[in-house]
Amino acid sequence: MAMFILRRIGVMILTALCLTFIVFFLTNLSPNLEKLAKNQANARMTDEQVVSWLDNRGYSDPVLVKYGRWLGVLPHYTREEGGEVVYSRCANPGTSLEEAGSFCGVLQGSWGWSTVFQDDVLSILAVRGNATAWLMLFVMLVMVPGALLLGVLAGMREGSKLDRSLSTVSIATTATPEYVSGVIFIAVFASSAVGLRWFKGTATSAIDDITFANFTLPVLTIALYGMGYIARMTRASMTEVMTAQYIRTARLKGVAFNQIVLRHALRNALIAPFTVIMLQFPWLLNGVVIVETLFNYKGFGWTLVQAAGNNDIDLLLGVSIISVVVVLVTQLLSDIGYVFLNPRIRIA
Repeated sequence: MAMFILRRIGVMILTALCLTFIVFFLTNLSPNLEKLAKNQANARMTDEQVVSWLDNRGYSDPVLVKYGRWLGVLPHYTREEGGEVVYSRCANPGTSLEEAGSFCGVLQGSWGWSTVFQDDVLSILAVRGNATAWLMLFVMLVMVPGALLLGVLAGMREGSKLDRSLSTVSIATTATPEYVSGVIFIAVFASSAVGLRWFKGTATSAIDDITFANFTLPVLTIALYGMGYIARMTRASMTEVMTAQYIRTARLKGVAFNQIVLRHALRNALIAPFTVIMLQFPWLLNGVVIVETLFNYKGFGWTLVQAAGNNDIDLLLGVSIISVVVVLVTQLLSDIGYVFLNPRIRIA
């Protein structure tokens, strides 16, 4: 198991480097850098002035060199005049060369400066990420138990009226994207007299104080979409388990149906949905982009939209790091959990 985890971590690190390099390369293309220069200096800059501005800040260096500086494995670009720093990511202007550091990248905890929010990128992501973490937690608390219950009930008796009804509900929720259900919820609940009685707060206020009134609609919007997919996977797995030979043997021996489901079928039926549930975390990062923008909930997804819309390169790169880490860690936990849940994998 230890060797398996170490190999997976090695693959994760390599994958993270490849993915972050791709994002870094795309955000450092010439049109983006030209827009950055004009936003930071002067919108009426000539082409020569843009080139000079980029040269004086190290943006014209080879992309691999810039990526190494951003990671913190290469000395950062520093421009000095008269023994004092004029420009450096590692030090403020006027600092002596001896006082200025050489390495100040992601590995050193320096994630850059947001040009939109005028704040440290790591500080911004800590606040916005915490807001989204609460949203994802409540979504999982609603989505996972509800989906498993629907899937197990539907799969216990394949082809029954209950199975067909719950399967229809699952397909309907999966087929309705967040931007549709979110608009429906806003129109029905947040804009009507009955809805305003229960949902008085706005999702923006949930950043500081989470209540039923201001947090229910965003949570339901995301949870309903993912609930149908997990329920269908659980139903398919439960149906397969209920037709297994050992289940038939237990029924022939007169074991009560409820005991068969709870003691024999349920654990084996939950092996496949476990992987699907773990993979919902990366999907949630995509879902929150739509929902947070729709409800103006200023979390991770809302921050991504602001960074992309305003060409905030450092903030975009910081968001990409968080996204890559979440995806890779959840996949690792999914693989480890699957090994523990499935005895056949352990024996192999």
